[in-house]
Amino acid sequence: MARYSNKKAEKETRKAVPPALIAYHVTEARKEGEKGFWTRVGAAWEHEDGKGLTLQLDLVPVAGGRIVLRAPNEDQEGGA
Repeated sequence: MARYSNKKAEKETRKAVPPALIAYHVTEARKEGEKGFWTRVGAAWEHEDGKGLTLQLDLVPVAGGRIVLRAPNEDQEGGA
């Protein structure tokens, strides 16, 4: 049995696009005056139609904290 094949999709190749946002896991500071700890956990890309984002998490935090999405710094734009 032959598999369905979308010839148009096979011909189109996607170009590498830098992420629109970087995902960080942020844990709160334990003591007064300390800063929270930020760990990069993934990135998000805008959909072609501009109506949403695709979030790719490279790891999922199991402890408390929150996920923060931030615009990448200029020095981060080279890699996802």
